[in-house]
Amino acid sequence: MDVKTKSMADHNVTENKVEKDEESWLSFASLMLKLVILVLVFRSFVFSPFSIPSESMLPRLWNGDYILAAKWPYGYSDYSLPFSAPLIPGRIFAGAPERGDLVIFKHPIDQSDYIKRVIGLPGDEIAVRGGQIVLNGEFVPKEEIDDFILPVSTNLGCANARYRVQDNSEGTTCEYPRFRETLPNGVNFEVLDYGLTQADNFEPITVPEGQMFVLGDNRDNSQDSRYPAMAGAGVGLVPQENLVGRATIIMWSTDGDAEWLKPWTWFTSARWDRIGTTL
Repeated sequence: MDVKTKSMADHNVTENKVEKDEESWLSFASLMLKLVILVLVFRSFVFSPFSIPSESMLPRLWNGDYILAAKWPYGYSDYSLPFSAPLIPGRIFAGAPERGDLVIFKHPIDQSDYIKRVIGLPGDEIAVRGGQIVLNGEFVPKEEIDDFILPVSTNLGCANARYRVQDNSEGTTCEYPRFRETLPNGVNFEVLDYGLTQADNFEPITVPEGQMFVLGDNRDNSQDSRYPAMAGAGVGLVPQENLVGRATIIMWSTDGDAEWLKPWTWFTSARWDRIGTTL
């Protein structure tokens, strides 16, 4: 092979290598784009993850829980999409919540994600008397049960010093008065009630069409429909069009003691007994 022929062969090899490299990068980029689209579709229309940042839904949900919300039960709207992208006109395949549902919705004022329990639907008359719900003129049964014992951690502290208990075997815990409420449709759930507060008496209102009345299970530590809608605070009556999804399962839970530079703490801080709990 003369010098000229060898030079042409080397040039062809180089071109082939460049073309193969380009094809590899294009294939990789195509795969990543497909994965991104798949994840976006899944999060928008099937399940989406949410974190619990407060204690307003104790005892059912703890600060540090990570849950999956089903997106299909109430239909789809702009709120179903990442960043609430304005791509869906109105709400399609709309479905109404039921009393007792744990719903994720956009705050009517600041559009942040909230989670509460549906208590009243359109046409229902709702009031609160001495900390007990009055639904359509009837008191919702409220039965006192054993105190709720919550371990103190980075993510969870006691609402008041009188609930803080030092137990030599359990460590420091918060022990709260706990009750079971049962709605007319048979749905029952546990709530916490620290005693009479201003929000334990609420004058009757009738839920308008297309809206819902929601409460936190931690009755004395929840900004819910008993409070006027204000950014970062109460939600007032919530439009059903603000629904994002229905809470279904706890996929992860941590007490907040994990450190990034200590990987073993990712496991020791996990609340394994909560992971996989259906809601």
